[in-house]
Amino acid sequence: MESELIGLWLLSKGFVAGLAIAVPVGPVNVLCASRTLSKGRLSGLISGFGAATADTLYGAIAGFSITFLIAFLEREEFWIRVIGGLLLVAIGVMYFRKPAQAANLRAENGSARSDFSSTLLLTLTNPSTVLSFLAVLAGLGMGGHRAWWLTFLLVGGIFCGSMLWWVTLVLMVNRFRQRFDQRAIGWMNRIAGLAIGGFGIVTFLIGLKHGR
Repeated sequence: MESELIGLWLLSKGFVAGLAIAVPVGPVNVLCASRTLSKGRLSGLISGFGAATADTLYGAIAGFSITFLIAFLEREEFWIRVIGGLLLVAIGVMYFRKPAQAANLRAENGSARSDFSSTLLLTLTNPSTVLSFLAVLAGLGMGGHRAWWLTFLLVGGIFCGSMLWWVTLVLMVNRFRQRFDQRAIGWMNRIAGLAIGGFGIVTFLIGLKHGR
Protein backbone atom coordinates (compact mmCIF):
# COMPACT_ATOMS: atom_id res chain seq x y z
CA MET A 1 0.00 0.00 0.00
CA GLU A 2 2.84 2.36 0.87
CA SER A 3 4.55 1.81 -2.49
CA GLU A 4 1.30 2.57 -4.33
CA LEU A 5 0.94 5.85 -2.43
CA ILE A 6 4.54 6.74 -3.23
CA GLY A 7 3.86 5.94 -6.88
CA LEU A 8 0.82 8.21 -6.99
CA TRP A 9 2.78 10.96 -5.27
CA LEU A 10 5.62 10.73 -7.78
CA LEU A 11 3.16 10.61 -10.68
CA SER A 12 1.51 13.80 -9.42
CA LYS A 13 4.87 15.51 -8.92
CA GLY A 14 5.87 14.62 -12.46
CA PHE A 15 2.52 15.88 -13.75
CA VAL A 16 3.01 19.24 -12.02
CA ALA A 17 6.57 19.52 -13.34
CA GLY A 18 5.54 18.75 -16.94
CA LEU A 19 2.74 21.29 -16.77
CA ALA A 20 4.99 23.94 -15.19
CA ILE A 21 7.59 23.56 -17.94
CA ALA A 22 5.13 23.58 -20.86
CA VAL A 23 2.73 26.38 -19.87
CA PRO A 24 4.99 29.49 -19.88
CA VAL A 25 4.72 31.31 -23.21
CA GLY A 26 7.74 30.60 -25.38
CA PRO A 27 8.75 29.89 -28.99
CA VAL A 28 7.29 26.36 -28.99
CA ASN A 29 3.92 27.68 -27.80
CA VAL A 30 3.93 30.26 -30.60
CA LEU A 31 4.93 27.66 -33.17
CA CYS A 32 2.28 25.18 -32.04
CA ALA A 33 -0.47 27.81 -32.15
CA SER A 34 0.65 29.04 -35.57
CA ARG A 35 0.61 25.53 -37.03
CA THR A 36 -2.83 24.87 -35.60
CA LEU A 37 -4.17 27.98 -37.33
CA SER A 38 -2.47 27.39 -40.68
CA LYS A 39 -2.48 23.57 -40.96
CA GLY A 40 -5.15 22.34 -38.56
CA ARG A 41 -5.65 20.60 -35.23
CA LEU A 42 -3.70 17.44 -36.12
CA SER A 43 -0.59 19.43 -37.00
CA GLY A 44 -0.81 21.29 -33.71
CA LEU A 45 -1.23 18.09 -31.71
CA ILE A 46 1.70 16.40 -33.43
CA SER A 47 3.83 19.49 -32.77
CA GLY A 48 2.80 19.39 -29.11
CA PHE A 49 3.64 15.69 -28.97
CA GLY A 50 7.16 16.48 -30.16
CA ALA A 51 7.56 19.09 -27.42
CA ALA A 52 6.16 16.72 -24.76
CA THR A 53 8.57 14.01 -25.90
CA ALA A 54 11.51 16.38 -25.43
CA ASP A 55 10.24 17.36 -21.97
CA THR A 56 10.00 13.66 -21.09
CA LEU A 57 13.58 13.02 -22.21
CA TYR A 58 14.87 15.77 -19.93
CA GLY A 59 12.65 14.42 -17.17
CA ALA A 60 14.19 10.98 -17.62
CA ILE A 61 17.69 12.46 -17.38
CA ALA A 62 16.83 14.10 -14.07
CA GLY A 63 14.61 11.31 -12.74
CA PHE A 64 17.16 8.57 -13.33
CA SER A 65 19.89 10.88 -11.97
CA ILE A 66 22.06 10.64 -15.09
CA THR A 67 24.63 12.87 -13.46
CA PHE A 68 27.10 13.19 -16.32
CA LEU A 69 24.36 14.57 -18.61
CA ILE A 70 23.09 16.94 -15.91
CA ALA A 71 26.65 18.15 -15.32
CA PHE A 72 27.13 18.59 -19.07
CA LEU A 73 23.98 20.73 -19.38
CA GLU A 74 25.06 22.92 -16.47
CA ARG A 75 28.67 23.20 -17.69
CA GLU A 76 27.75 24.04 -21.29
CA GLU A 77 25.09 26.65 -20.43
CA PHE A 78 26.91 29.25 -22.56
CA TRP A 79 26.87 27.16 -25.74
CA ILE A 80 23.32 25.98 -25.10
CA ARG A 81 22.16 29.59 -24.97
CA VAL A 82 24.23 30.78 -27.94
CA ILE A 83 23.47 27.89 -30.31
CA GLY A 84 19.86 27.63 -29.18
CA GLY A 85 19.41 31.37 -29.64
CA LEU A 86 20.79 31.28 -33.18
CA LEU A 87 18.52 28.35 -34.00
CA LEU A 88 15.48 30.29 -32.75
CA VAL A 89 16.47 33.31 -34.85
CA ALA A 90 16.76 31.10 -37.95
CA ILE A 91 13.32 29.57 -37.34
CA GLY A 92 11.89 33.04 -36.73
CA VAL A 93 13.22 34.31 -40.06
CA MET A 94 11.82 31.26 -41.82
CA TYR A 95 8.36 31.81 -40.34
CA PHE A 96 8.41 35.55 -41.03
CA ARG A 97 9.07 34.86 -44.72
CA LYS A 98 6.67 31.90 -44.93
CA PRO A 99 3.89 32.46 -47.50
CA ALA A 100 0.35 32.45 -46.14
CA GLN A 101 -1.98 29.52 -46.82
CA ALA A 102 -5.71 29.52 -46.31
CA ALA A 103 -6.75 27.80 -43.10
CA ASN A 104 -8.85 25.22 -44.90
CA LEU A 105 -5.99 23.84 -47.00
CA ARG A 106 -4.86 20.32 -46.23
CA ALA A 107 -1.38 19.78 -44.85
CA GLU A 108 1.20 18.42 -47.26
CA ASN A 109 2.03 14.72 -47.19
CA GLY A 110 4.85 13.91 -44.81
CA SER A 111 4.42 17.11 -42.83
CA ALA A 112 3.44 15.19 -39.68
CA ARG A 113 6.97 13.84 -39.33
CA SER A 114 8.38 17.32 -39.86
CA ASP A 115 5.97 18.82 -37.31
CA PHE A 116 7.06 16.28 -34.70
CA SER A 117 10.81 16.39 -35.35
CA SER A 118 11.02 20.19 -35.55
CA THR A 119 9.34 20.82 -32.19
CA LEU A 120 11.29 17.94 -30.65
CA LEU A 121 14.56 19.51 -31.81
CA LEU A 122 13.45 23.03 -30.90
CA THR A 123 12.46 22.00 -27.37
CA LEU A 124 15.63 19.96 -26.86
CA THR A 125 17.81 22.91 -27.91
CA ASN A 126 15.67 25.64 -26.34
CA PRO A 127 17.82 27.00 -23.49
CA SER A 128 14.82 28.07 -21.43
CA THR A 129 13.53 24.47 -21.46
CA VAL A 130 16.87 23.03 -20.41
CA LEU A 131 17.57 25.51 -17.63
CA SER A 132 14.02 25.73 -16.30
CA PHE A 133 13.83 21.94 -16.16
CA LEU A 134 16.93 21.82 -14.01
CA ALA A 135 15.44 24.45 -11.69
CA VAL A 136 11.94 22.92 -11.44
CA LEU A 137 13.15 19.37 -10.95
CA ALA A 138 15.61 20.45 -8.29
CA GLY A 139 12.89 22.47 -6.55
CA LEU A 140 10.53 19.49 -6.48
CA GLY A 141 13.27 17.16 -5.25
CA MET A 142 13.02 14.70 -8.12
CA GLY A 143 16.58 13.45 -7.91
CA GLY A 144 17.69 10.64 -5.67
CA HIS A 145 17.57 6.86 -5.79
CA ARG A 146 14.31 4.92 -6.00
CA ALA A 147 12.93 1.78 -7.63
CA TRP A 148 13.05 1.94 -11.42
CA TRP A 149 9.28 1.59 -11.80
CA LEU A 150 8.71 4.55 -9.48
CA THR A 151 11.00 6.65 -11.65
CA PHE A 152 9.02 5.55 -14.72
CA LEU A 153 5.87 6.82 -13.01
CA LEU A 154 7.62 10.13 -12.35
CA VAL A 155 8.69 10.45 -16.00
CA GLY A 156 5.24 9.36 -17.20
CA GLY A 157 3.70 12.10 -15.08
CA ILE A 158 5.97 14.66 -16.77
CA PHE A 159 4.76 13.52 -20.19
CA CYS A 160 1.09 13.62 -19.15
CA GLY A 161 1.40 17.09 -17.63
CA SER A 162 3.20 18.48 -20.66
CA MET A 163 0.84 16.83 -23.16
CA LEU A 164 -2.23 18.11 -21.30
CA TRP A 165 -1.07 21.66 -21.92
CA TRP A 166 -0.44 21.10 -25.63
CA VAL A 167 -3.85 19.47 -26.12
CA THR A 168 -5.52 22.35 -24.25
CA LEU A 169 -3.64 24.98 -26.28
CA VAL A 170 -4.43 23.33 -29.62
CA LEU A 171 -8.13 22.92 -28.81
CA MET A 172 -8.41 26.56 -27.71
CA VAL A 173 -6.67 27.88 -30.83
CA ASN A 174 -8.57 25.52 -33.13
CA ARG A 175 -11.90 26.98 -31.95
CA PHE A 176 -11.03 30.27 -33.67
CA ARG A 177 -9.31 28.76 -36.70
CA GLN A 178 -12.13 29.28 -39.19
CA ARG A 179 -12.20 32.99 -38.38
CA PHE A 180 -8.75 33.46 -39.93
CA ASP A 181 -8.55 34.07 -43.67
CA GLN A 182 -5.39 33.89 -45.78
CA ARG A 183 -4.41 37.48 -44.98
CA ALA A 184 -4.78 36.88 -41.25
CA ILE A 185 -2.69 33.70 -41.52
CA GLY A 186 0.01 35.76 -43.21
CA TRP A 187 0.03 38.20 -40.32
CA MET A 188 0.14 35.31 -37.85
CA ASN A 189 3.22 33.93 -39.63
CA ARG A 190 4.93 37.31 -39.31
CA ILE A 191 3.99 37.65 -35.64
CA ALA A 192 5.19 34.11 -34.96
CA GLY A 193 8.44 34.83 -36.78
CA LEU A 194 9.04 38.03 -34.81
CA ALA A 195 8.19 36.35 -31.50
CA ILE A 196 10.39 33.29 -32.09
CA GLY A 197 13.24 35.42 -33.47
CA GLY A 198 12.89 37.80 -30.51
CA PHE A 199 13.19 34.90 -28.06
CA GLY A 200 16.30 33.82 -29.94
CA ILE A 201 17.97 37.25 -29.82
CA VAL A 202 17.32 37.62 -26.09
CA THR A 203 18.61 34.10 -25.43
CA PHE A 204 21.74 34.74 -27.51
CA LEU A 205 22.51 38.02 -25.73
CA ILE A 206 22.00 36.43 -22.29
CA GLY A 207 24.38 33.67 -23.32
CA LEU A 208 27.05 36.18 -24.36
CA LYS A 209 26.60 38.10 -21.10
CA HIS A 210 26.94 34.97 -18.95
CA GLY A 211 29.88 33.75 -21.01
CA ARG A 212 32.06 36.73 -20.14
